[in-house]
Amino acid sequence: MNKKELYNKILQLDGLTNEEKSELLGLLRKQKKYGLVWEDKPEDVEERLREDLPVLIEDASKAIISDDADAPNHILIEGDNLEALTALAYTHEGKIDVIYIDPPYNTGNKDFVYNDKFVDKEDSYRHSKWLSFMNKRLRIAKQLLSDRGVIFISIDDNEQAQLKLLCDEIFGVKNYISTMPRITKASGKTTDKIAQNHDYVLIFAKDESICTITGIPHDDAGFKNIDEFYSKRGKYKLNQALDYDSLSYSASLDYPITINGETFYPGGDYEKHLERLKGNHKRADWAWRWSEELFQFGFDNGFIVVKDGRNGKRIYTKTYQRVTIEKIGNDYQIVEKERIKPVQSIQLIDNCFSNDNAKKELGIIFEEIPFDYPKPTSIMHYMLQTISECSTILDFFAGSGTTLHATMQLNAEDGGHRKCILVTNNENNICEEVTYERNKRVINGYTNTKGEEVTGLTANTLRYYRTDFVSRSRSMRNMRKLMSLSTDMLCIKEDLYTELPEFVGQKTFANVFRYFSNGTKHMMVIYREEAVMQLVELIKKADYEGRMKVYVFSPSEDPWEGEFEEVADRVELCALPLAIYNAYKRILPNKKDVALEQENNATDNIDKTFDGMLNFDEEEE
Repeated sequence: MNKKELYNKILQLDGLTNEEKSELLGLLRKQKKYGLVWEDKPEDVEERLREDLPVLIEDASKAIISDDADAPNHILIEGDNLEALTALAYTHEGKIDVIYIDPPYNTGNKDFVYNDKFVDKEDSYRHSKWLSFMNKRLRIAKQLLSDRGVIFISIDDNEQAQLKLLCDEIFGVKNYISTMPRITKASGKTTDKIAQNHDYVLIFAKDESICTITGIPHDDAGFKNIDEFYSKRGKYKLNQALDYDSLSYSASLDYPITINGETFYPGGDYEKHLERLKGNHKRADWAWRWSEELFQFGFDNGFIVVKDGRNGKRIYTKTYQRVTIEKIGNDYQIVEKERIKPVQSIQLIDNCFSNDNAKKELGIIFEEIPFDYPKPTSIMHYMLQTISECSTILDFFAGSGTTLHATMQLNAEDGGHRKCILVTNNENNICEEVTYERNKRVINGYTNTKGEEVTGLTANTLRYYRTDFVSRSRSMRNMRKLMSLSTDMLCIKEDLYTELPEFVGQKTFANVFRYFSNGTKHMMVIYREEAVMQLVELIKKADYEGRMKVYVFSPSEDPWEGEFEEVADRVELCALPLAIYNAYKRILPNKKDVALEQENNATDNIDKTFDGMLNFDEEEE
């Protein structure tokens, strides 16, 4: 039955009003011409998110704090990743540079849990459940990605085709980068037909036109020679000879070169040179690769070498590790340039990227391998090297914690300051006993299974959070709980965790204002509108460099510019992240609420001062 026939059938249906028929026809017209169609299967976690607001609560007992004040702050979140992603939308929208995930492959072999039940091969909604599951998480992931951000997704043939179409829809077909096959096991999985020994890494950009995938740093294997320019240019290698016989012929590139009294011609033959200039040449014939102007610049600056070969002396050009020649305006200049190699789509077929290698890595850290299908650090290590600008990485299917391990390794190698956020549930204690424990050992150092001492990557801080909830119901208790926990998430947002007990001699109170500073960055969070004017006076007296970020919790959208006008050059007034602000408004009690009236009665003297100082009593939380 074609669409036209279906239209007529709907129009002829009995028992439906014209309005109902119109609605059905509208739905039919909205159907996609191409793409995925599946039946959405709601998750239990979605129901809870309709009732409660997700927040993050730090478990300070698990924090690993580096002595290095400049150490990157990594975050491990224990909880359902849909809950965690929703909370991260408060703090990291548009801030994530790289996402790597290794979601369940939906093989039907108890690898995918949906609503607390394993999805087996016989489940008729197997693919719909998986697509529903992934769709919700990938849409939030897209919001979290920066404009230049990239997402890498490991997957196998069970869902690869469906995932590609889903990502085409979410990220856009034009933002598809590549699908890279990856070796999983050198020997493969024994079958009666074909041994399966690969899966894939699917790559999409937020915006392909500006994404930061540029290739990997050159391994420098061919750079072996040293000259007088080594300190600034690094080692060099010799490229092919300056003359070439398959260039599209140009008389301007067929000129004589004299070095130390000896004259050279392309191809080495003076007579043939003259014939070519007369027009007796092939479409592609001998010529120099460089123009006269470029050659002279290269010769004057040490980029030219004359070497003896089988057919006599020839001119060669040098390629240095750290510099190249570029034409800027009308002049040639020597510019610094990191040499990179383009990423190859079959790069991940080397055995170092296999699951076997991943198990060896875990087997060195743990006496018994605590995870069935780990990924090796080499995957993330390689992928991160392809990103020229990367400060924040997210993995919301963290598993054994490989992504953080690889991030810290790469930081140690190249002096980077990348931060990593991991999210995983604690099923079978995986978060505490595997993900956290692995990276704790990597940071602190450990004795491996061979009895060797492994030095820790101590220039890293790891903070441990759990997802929690605040009821959406309107009450003062819920409002204040949200304010407190939102502050923790503002600390994550600003990457500022050091709280000071006072500000300009004024003791802070958790329900009035809090002050955070690491000496470089400063943040004040104000909970009571009544305190604003007095805090402005303190800001006038404060001795700090730069501008302090100030958040004011308020039932209105008033940005408070007028109140902070006198210190406008010293503060940056920050609107609350929209998600937090809207959540705050949703649970803010009405003025007539009994709870609010009681609160007002208890704080009639809220604006009392003593010698210009705030005089609030710290109330019980």
